This record gives sequence, C-alpha cells and structure tokens, in this order.
Amino acid sequence: MMIRFAAVLVATTMLLGSGTAPAQPESMPPQLGPRPFYLVERMKDGPLKAALKQCTGPFRKTDFSIGHRGAPLQFPEHTKESYEAAARMGAGVIECDVTFTKDRQLVCRHAQCDLHTTTNILARPELAAKCSQGFSPADPATGKKASAKCCTSDITLAEFRTLQGKMDAANANATTVADYMRGTAPWRTDLYAANGTLLTHAESIALIKGFGAKFTPELKSPEVPMPFGGDYTQEKYAQAMLDEYKAAGINPKDVFAQSFNYADVLYWIKAEPAFGTQAVYLDGRYEQPGFDHTRPELLKPGMKEMAEAGVKILAPPIYMLVALNEKNEIVPSAYAKAAKSAGLDLIAWSLERDGPLDKGGGFYHRSIKAAIDRDGDTLTVLDVLAKQVGVRGVFSDWPATTTFYANCAGLR
Repeated sequence: MMIRFAAVLVATTMLLGSGTAPAQPESMPPQLGPRPFYLVERMKDGPLKAALKQCTGPFRKTDFSIGHRGAPLQFPEHTKESYEAAARMGAGVIECDVTFTKDRQLVCRHAQCDLHTTTNILARPELAAKCSQGFSPADPATGKKASAKCCTSDITLAEFRTLQGKMDAANANATTVADYMRGTAPWRTDLYAANGTLLTHAESIALIKGFGAKFTPELKSPEVPMPFGGDYTQEKYAQAMLDEYKAAGINPKDVFAQSFNYADVLYWIKAEPAFGTQAVYLDGRYEQPGFDHTRPELLKPGMKEMAEAGVKILAPPIYMLVALNEKNEIVPSAYAKAAKSAGLDLIAWSLERDGPLDKGGGFYHRSIKAAIDRDGDTLTVLDVLAKQVGVRGVFSDWPATTTFYANCAGLR
C-alpha cells in the first residue's frame, strides 16, 4: 500500500509541477459536495423532501445542469478554475460569454465592459490607464459613488492574457482602488479567487471539450459602436463565434449558441442552420418599458412568431416561468404555457444567483417571493421548473445543485 501510494504521489506531483491540471475525465462521477444535501435539509417537510433525502447517488453528468459562467457562486466567473469546478460537479453544458478585444479576438467575459469588476486591471497601472474610464473614488460629502469602466475592447489579447480573474464585485463606497476591488458579497467567497485564469473563447472550447461537456456560448452585446474599427459588423462578430467551433471540429449538435439580440439568432438560423437549429433566444425584454410577461399574447415577437421564424429554444429568467396560484403554490406562468403551446423548448436562468432565500430572494424569484422563505426552496423551484414547466435545462451558479436534482428526478 505504501509503494502504491508513493507512485500516486509521484504522478500527482508531476502533474502539479507541470502547471497543468488534469481535465475532468468524462467517465469520472460528479463530485457534488455537501451543498445539495444542505439544501435538502432546509426544505419544507413534504413528499419532495422525503424523496430527495433518499437520493444518495451514484450521480452522473447531465445536460440538464448548465454551468452559468462556470461555477461563480465560489469561483471567479469565466475562468479556467470556474469551468473545472462546473465540470467536476456534473454540468453537461458549460457557458462562455463571448466578447472581443481591441484586436478583435474572442474572449470569455460576461460583458464587454466588466474588466474593472471581474479582473485585477485597476491594480495594473499600465493597463488601467487604457480603460474607457479610470477609477473615480467615492465622495461621501456629495454622495457620489466610486466608478470605473474597463472594456475588453480597450486592450489587446496579449494584454488581456496578463490579467487575473476575481469575483465579480465592486465597492461603490471605495475611495481607493484597493477598496473598490473588495466588494464580494458575504454569501460568496474570495477563498478560491487568488488565481483566476482568464480564457479566450477558443481556449474555453478546448477545455470544455476535454471535459466531455457541451457548449453554450453567449454572444454579448457590444458596448462600443459597431461596426468596430470601421468594418467589424455585428454579423461578422456573430459568425466569428461559430467559426471557432468549426475550426475546433466541434459537432454543431453540441453547441447551443445564445444571444439577447433576436437578430443574432435569426442570422445563425439562416447563415449556419446546423448551429442555428438549436440557437437560444435569451429573453431580456423585461428591460423594455411596458413589458409584461404575464400577458404573453401581447409580446413582440410572439411565441408563435418565433417558432415560425425557426427559433426552437427560448430562455427567460426563472421568474418569468413561474407564478403563484390562489393557494400560494408555485405553478407554471402564462408565459411558460404560451411558449410550450407554441412548441418552444425552454431553458431557465439562473439558479442560486439571488443569494440566501430567507427573505424571498431577489430578481430571479420576484414573481414567487411570497412563497420563498428558506434556502431549501431552491429545490422546490427547481422541481416546478422541471416537472411542471418542463424546461430542458437550468443555468446554475453552483451546478452540483442542478446535477443532484436531475439525477434524483431521473432526468437526462
């Protein structure tokens, strides 16, 4: 036993010494950790809790579990470490939000202009000087909040590669750069944020392929005028994202391209039908004045119109898919029913992004706030989404939770 242990130790040391962490083997069972079971213990008593308490594995990877930016509940989003955590927790699909640098190279970031909150760029004076807006301290006397704006399009890919990812946060009351960078929510953690490795889109493809997982890249809305640099149009940008999957030899059936821009989805359907057939329209129309998801018959484009245009998958925030009935029970919303009636598949986002649910949650649970009062309600909502709404997958900030539920419910 000692000889065998020594051999394993030597092999492990060689791997660590190389600076390259081994990819998650496709056959390795997910490592869920304690959180899903913690949530079960904090559910209301009832049949669902009783059934989930009996679910102890073994567990398998599942496409129902979608790693939202990786596993950003505890790891810096869109980093190698965050993606590895998502894969280890059984996420069958992992997201890279895609944007571009000054030299038009595609990279993984949630927004084109979020480097000041998701990386250490402000602590790098030579790069901070290139930001669209440098750090401006808070002024308690006037009530002015601290601010900055640093975009991927402000710097080249070579410069982007020198940055380090951190938890997405900023202290709006900061008077120094150091304090501005310390804003992580108390229900998240900086424990695993010391070495956030940023990735290009192409690097994310290679990494996720190594996990044996599928891909859901989101084409982020440019925050600079398009065409960028005079000739980089929105369509060229949309095409460039898919071209990197083609160059990597990825089967289009394993790619779920997403966009909040309806025109992007229509472009993929027309120009790249092999990818477009499962392109995902992210419904962000809640930001439009007068939008009312409770009256889906008034939405433009409507559900049937989208289906007739070739859109097959619709992805709204969780709150748009659920509602409360007269008994204060969580049930499918009118929006969800209309989408299913039109033949659209549904994907929900994003589980475990509201923080603790003891006060009803925030944005993602706002339509059912009156029925939410504990962390265990995460699994109750998930059960309604899966069994009553009939979603095909759920984005989660901690994929172990969705992997656990999908396995316990017998989902693929």
